[in-house]
Amino acid sequence: MTVSVPALSAASADASFEKVQLERRDLRPDDVRIDIRWAGICHSDIHTKREEWGPASFPLTPGHEILGTVLEVGPEVTTHAVGDVVGVGCFVDSCLDCAACKDGEEQYCEKGGVGTYGVQGYDGEITQGGYSGQVVVRDHFVVKVPDAFDESQYAGVTPLLCAGITTYHPLKEHGVGPGTRVGVIGLGGLGHVGVKIAAAMGAEVSVLSRTDAKKEDGLSFGAQHYYATEDESVFDELAGSFDVLLNTVGSGIPLDSFMGLLARGGVMHNVGAPEENLEVSAFSLLANRRQIAGSMIGGLPETQEMIDFCAEHGVTATVEVISADQVDDYYDKVVSGDVRYRAVIDTATLEA
Repeated sequence: MTVSVPALSAASADASFEKVQLERRDLRPDDVRIDIRWAGICHSDIHTKREEWGPASFPLTPGHEILGTVLEVGPEVTTHAVGDVVGVGCFVDSCLDCAACKDGEEQYCEKGGVGTYGVQGYDGEITQGGYSGQVVVRDHFVVKVPDAFDESQYAGVTPLLCAGITTYHPLKEHGVGPGTRVGVIGLGGLGHVGVKIAAAMGAEVSVLSRTDAKKEDGLSFGAQHYYATEDESVFDELAGSFDVLLNTVGSGIPLDSFMGLLARGGVMHNVGAPEENLEVSAFSLLANRRQIAGSMIGGLPETQEMIDFCAEHGVTATVEVISADQVDDYYDKVVSGDVRYRAVIDTATLEA
């Protein structure tokens, strides 16, 4: 038996969100039903809904930063129990049998991982996301929210399900820790979390933002240095200064200029997803054997590791809590960079 729950849905790329009743499937043996309390807005939601990354499937309920409480579990579920506080990120299914899945990188599933919203699942149904009252998810794709977080922090924990793992993975992959010089390009929804995590790892962190407008915030998040890149002298001043550059910007930047900031053997890791192509000269790579890399979120084991790390170090996103009827306005605010620093929907307002 399906369950009808309140949700926000868009009928087309140009349509406003409307409150609707959304049908959630009955539980399969390995499913978890979650009462959603908080749902984050990711820039990916906006790209998808506005069809900036290609055609979308409508009607569409976005949202892949989900935090709530377990309401019900299937008979085969042993890792989650009714009453647990849990989270769901960008994927809700994969084959769990290919090499990528067995390596804990379900996001690279060879069969094709099933995104939390807007894609066809293995059962043929189109997934619908977290801007809703409930969600039903295969147990493997549900992570535990540590007890070290208290209820007052849950809204700030929610974006970690995307922004947290997206920035944690490259920082861990490149061995960031004490003695590592990290530059975070962009201080937005992704970048501010990257600064907090890199600082918690013990790195020397610098923010590279276009202007000084967010300097006070950047330093409060744990950065030791802040540079406004609209002053082109910064690129000469900082040449060869960083071991790792984490590019979180969602628009194209002059990669060659930033590549010059890397020390010998340094790596530029891209996690932003601009519409335009990113281009880099071969000589930017050849000089001082610099590297360029990229990644897409992280697998489920690493997502659990990330949220445990953030709980241990008191890392949460800095958020603006909004009601369901503010989502259209906040899509525009996210695009214009006016949100400090992540918007999270109070899903209780879906009933209003």
